[in-house]
Amino acid sequence: MNRLIEIRSYKLKPGTAHEFHNAVASTTVPMLRTWGMDVVAFGPSAHEPDTYFLIRAYNDLADLRSQQDAFYGSPAWREGPRESIVSRIESHLSTVVWLSPESIDDLRRSNASVED
Repeated sequence: MNRLIEIRSYKLKPGTAHEFHNAVASTTVPMLRTWGMDVVAFGPSAHEPDTYFLIRAYNDLADLRSQQDAFYGSPAWREGPRESIVSRIESHLSTVVWLSPESIDDLRRSNASVED
């Protein structure tokens, strides 16, 4: 069964990429996974120093909305790492596409070293 993939691309404020990655890797991604979100890959973009990506998989658009509304509306996010993340973002763009489970697994494998 194909899944809906959200690719979120962030344009970061200059000079904040290292701190942004540390916060995402140590706090945000573990929180997302605890909340049951399928984080496929994340990390600094290979083409520009102040860009970053986060890729997540969902069952469908309703699942995406439900999971994101619950997470981003929660006190754990709002009173937790939200400000340290959001304060480093200049802008972001989200795109959704349908992918096969094999393609999603390939994304995981191809970008695994980014998580280190």
